[in-house]
Amino acid sequence: MSEPSAIPFDRPATERAVRALLRGLGQDPGAPELLDTPARVAEFWVERLAGYGVDLAKELKPLPGDLAPVPVILERIPFVSTCEHHLAPFEGHATIGYLPANPPEGGGTVGLSKLVRVVQAYAWRLQVQERMARQIADALQTHLRPAAWGVQLVAVHTCMAHRGVKTPGVPVRTTLLGGAWEKNPPPPFQT
Repeated sequence: MSEPSAIPFDRPATERAVRALLRGLGQDPGAPELLDTPARVAEFWVERLAGYGVDLAKELKPLPGDLAPVPVILERIPFVSTCEHHLAPFEGHATIGYLPANPPEGGGTVGLSKLVRVVQAYAWRLQVQERMARQIADALQTHLRPAAWGVQLVAVHTCMAHRGVKTPGVPVRTTLLGGAWEKNPPPPFQT
């Protein structure tokens, strides 16, 4: 079951647009094999844009109890996003982490799955990789107020692989570091 999107999603308008696209491509949207395509494509986009509906303040609530401020780093979180320039997918993996600051400066430690949700929340939007990295970093800084943080995205873009220069398999790496890790990053963020 897909999550509701926080942006207004007009399913009938989306289905009409898909029918128009099929006609523009010289296809008959009334053909038996294409009859259900507009509805399937609309449902695809509801799922693909579910990240707009995620409340990051709710997701990034600290765990209860007295937890030692140790580095928390998740490596190779898989993601799929959609390039806003061509509506083509790009996919790869994220490494994100933070070093909690001591109270009262810091926001504490959150559950590991919450960090995955941050990546998903920004991946499931129309995106560019550079902005996605910055949004994840900003979410960590805003909600956790860590002593150090890092975000690294490595992705392959189908808009580059399947059109234009047609160079498949070329990874794009975006790395942002802050706080104590800006000058001395831990190994997962060293390139």
